[in-house]
Amino acid sequence: MRRISVFGSTGSIGVNTLDLLTRQGGAGAYQVVALTGGRNVDLLASQARALRAEIAVTAYEDCLPALRDALHGSGIEAAAGQAALIEAADRPADWIMSAIVGAAGLAPGFRALRHGTTLALANKESLVTAGPLLLAEAKRHNARILPVDSEHSAIFQGLVGEDISEVERIIITASGGAFRDWPLEKLRHATVAEASTHPNWAMGQRITIDSASMFNKALEVIETKEYFGVSPEMVEVLVHPESIVHALVGFKDGALMAHLGAPDMRHAIGYALNWPARRELPVARLDLAQIGRLNFQTPDLERFPALGLAQEVMRIGGLAGAVFNAAKEAALDLFIGQEIGFLDMTALVEKVLAQMSARQGLANPPTCLDTVLEADLEARRLAFEIAQN
Repeated sequence: MRRISVFGSTGSIGVNTLDLLTRQGGAGAYQVVALTGGRNVDLLASQARALRAEIAVTAYEDCLPALRDALHGSGIEAAAGQAALIEAADRPADWIMSAIVGAAGLAPGFRALRHGTTLALANKESLVTAGPLLLAEAKRHNARILPVDSEHSAIFQGLVGEDISEVERIIITASGGAFRDWPLEKLRHATVAEASTHPNWAMGQRITIDSASMFNKALEVIETKEYFGVSPEMVEVLVHPESIVHALVGFKDGALMAHLGAPDMRHAIGYALNWPARRELPVARLDLAQIGRLNFQTPDLERFPALGLAQEVMRIGGLAGAVFNAAKEAALDLFIGQEIGFLDMTALVEKVLAQMSARQGLANPPTCLDTVLEADLEARRLAFEIAQN
């Protein structure tokens, strides 16, 4: 029986992962080791009870009493805080879903790799902030990292049986988010509520806003470069409103291999869960005749400057990814708190990246995880300092 852990089980990726686990036999087919979540302790406890997990962990220590009450009598351990997350990641498992949002998911994913596990990576920030370190850690412990972002799962599938040296371009698609048809001037006044609604995907608030600003796609561009080891200029972005084509792999003979599927994260999750086999999944089957046509367009970098910043981050290298992501997360916090405007987020990230790039050593490859976390903290501090002045 496979041992499974899900980090971030109460988020959209985690909920979809548990849906598939339940459909594929639940506690009778899998030995669930650890489930972790945030403040939604009622959902976390319900998930843990349903799958008979060994331990449930909330990231927030003040939520521990409520989690203990919700698990009372179940025999399931309850824990809270960063140290508890690391301890849960240290429990051997065959397959771990890394779906904690943001840089908070970096340390648990690193720890899990020590056990030579398969890490299903939905936490794109891990590769953006510490890609070389994460991949080296996986290699050191004979562990495997499988991509779960729909775009990177599509690329991965498009490369099955192919040689990466034969690839000349990789195209990832973007829906354009909530504001894909908005004029630039209107974007200046976009509200949090407007940015929190996605036309195609059902996701959490933070990633939905990141989709509207294209910061999510900027992270995915960097993630593509890190995971597949390609040069930055090989990675392209196309706006594709239907979200049917998730990515295309272009080969040096001119051929393009496209991955198509309904906009349902259970496909990418299910592929990683069942790899190298394929199992039937509860996702819609495409009717291309009914769809009729698919549309593509080049993204407007004036409206979506985050994509240009991604190119700058890849050019700098080193700790620039950690700085970029941390500043982005800080800017998002400020926007959600209505302290800055929608377009101010990119401007703030650009300022942080420029100021920290001027410092000696930013372009040097990180030597350890602590170096990455220090850059992360400094970038957040600087972002809030700039926003207040």
